[in-house]
Amino acid sequence: MCYTGDKALHSDWRKIEKDLETMPQTSVVFSSILGPSCSGQVQPGMGERGGGASSGSGDLIFQDGRLISGSLEALMEHLVPTVDYYPDRTYIFTFLLSSRVFMPPHDLLARVGQICLEQRQQLEAGPEKENGTVKKAITQMIQSLLLSLATRSQLQELREKLRPPAVDKGPVLKAKPPAAQKDILGVCCDPLVLAQQLTHIELERVSSIHPEDLMQIISHMDSLDNHRCRGDMTKTYSLEAYDNWFNCLSMLVATEVCRVVKKKHRTRMLEFFIDVARECFNIGNFNSMMAIISGMNLSPVARLKKTWSKVKTAKFDVLEHHMDPSSNFCNYRTALQGATQRSQMANSSREKIVIPVFNLFVKDIYFLHKIHTNHLPNGHINFKKFWEISRQIHEFMTWTQVECPFEKDKKIQSYLLTAPIYSEEALFIASFESEGPENHMEKDSWKALRTTLLNRA
Repeated sequence: MCYTGDKALHSDWRKIEKDLETMPQTSVVFSSILGPSCSGQVQPGMGERGGGASSGSGDLIFQDGRLISGSLEALMEHLVPTVDYYPDRTYIFTFLLSSRVFMPPHDLLARVGQICLEQRQQLEAGPEKENGTVKKAITQMIQSLLLSLATRSQLQELREKLRPPAVDKGPVLKAKPPAAQKDILGVCCDPLVLAQQLTHIELERVSSIHPEDLMQIISHMDSLDNHRCRGDMTKTYSLEAYDNWFNCLSMLVATEVCRVVKKKHRTRMLEFFIDVARECFNIGNFNSMMAIISGMNLSPVARLKKTWSKVKTAKFDVLEHHMDPSSNFCNYRTALQGATQRSQMANSSREKIVIPVFNLFVKDIYFLHKIHTNHLPNGHINFKKFWEISRQIHEFMTWTQVECPFEKDKKIQSYLLTAPIYSEEALFIASFESEGPENHMEKDSWKALRTTLLNRA
């Protein structure tokens, strides 16, 4: 059974944004600030001087009107409103998101609070009427930061305490269940309907992921590089739950195929999942599509040559083409870009759905982080790098907020989430019982498995 993150643990960024709605805002969006950029592709020269006029404002450096670097102190000061300046919401989002790479939230709270108090003291010396709005904004920001940042570490500790033990991949079965036992085709025989229910599950789980969860991958990996990491903290509860869902779906697909006794039925099962994966692709649910393909490519399934020989593989070949890893998954990225453009111009929730392959998205973020330094030679924070990371995270969060337009089928979802899943060992046993070993390596593996079973008996 797969588990999910607790929806009650909501994002602190949303609290801050809600309080900032009453503040004057400049009309700037991520696309105009950052320029066009394709997910997974890094802009050349990121964080380097040149290529346009640069200007300094204290310890902040701007290039073509864009903030590209600054000292940590100057960036914190840039977060706080003054009489003639209000921070843009995209800057607030980016700075709060990236700040945890350089300092824990409670330290940021302390310093920003101090800056706010200094600003407020200066304002109190001026006319009350002129500065009342700004003073109110500062008070709101202090309260928001106090509420969100001070509780952040407590929420993470709670998540760790509530983290369930690793989910077992399934019992080691000595034999396959009887053919009469219910399988996925007995619950849902329509590939489109199953793809829609998978999309429901994906959107429910991905909605529990927040920007700080993704940024935590970077901050904790930096800690690991500096030998300061406390255990395996590279994943939050929500990320681990979503990863677990992908693995569960892959193993479920392999289980459904391998536990079938008759070859004709196995062939039908493979063709059914190929159709489901294709429908997922058409919907824009690339994560489920990849999980299904991964399940069919697991060794216990892939080795069933007699079964595969009966399968019409043309559609499967098309799917594998889309997920071809060559050239940094170029084909997939092209399809993702098309789905993104469709989503941006969509008039219905059905057309807005974009669920990327999550593992690839996370790798893109981490790769972007690793190939560009956090600090420039002058000691400034490479803020241009964090603009791009936050842009990609912001785009991802937009996708997660799409409401699923498909009707929910509790019976189908219950099966997908609770059906027994074989362990890797059980999958091989079932596979060898369906089609015997064909070479010396497989014969040795089958012999070792039988020996293991006899020793357990």
